[in-house]
Amino acid sequence: MTHKDLEVYKLSLDLVEEIYSLTKDFPSSENYGLTSQLRRAAVSLPSNIAEGSSRGSTKDFIRFLNIASGSLSEVETQLIIAERIGYVAFPDTLKNNINSIQKMLYRLKQALTKKIND
Repeated sequence: MTHKDLEVYKLSLDLVEEIYSLTKDFPSSENYGLTSQLRRAAVSLPSNIAEGSSRGSTKDFIRFLNIASGSLSEVETQLIIAERIGYVAFPDTLKNNINSIQKMLYRLKQALTKKIND
């Protein structure tokens, strides 16, 4: 089994697509600002899941899942900012996807931690 088989990885790839689609209509003045930050944080999510799973150590995997979780929180915060300054409406479907990914990351970290402690 590889990271490509993990549902959280697949959903995080979907999130990247959503973020790219959502930010394409941001003002061009944001190309090097919020647009870039949002896209980089979104891409960081599946990238860290993939890197962590291939490290060969459960502790490393958990560490990279923590980084992925942080990137997801960045995405959420930046979307809230984008909504507050009027660039986009933060759709409920996107909020729900973020919440689902957060829960999946948490459960995966818990399962890996349990594996270490058993």
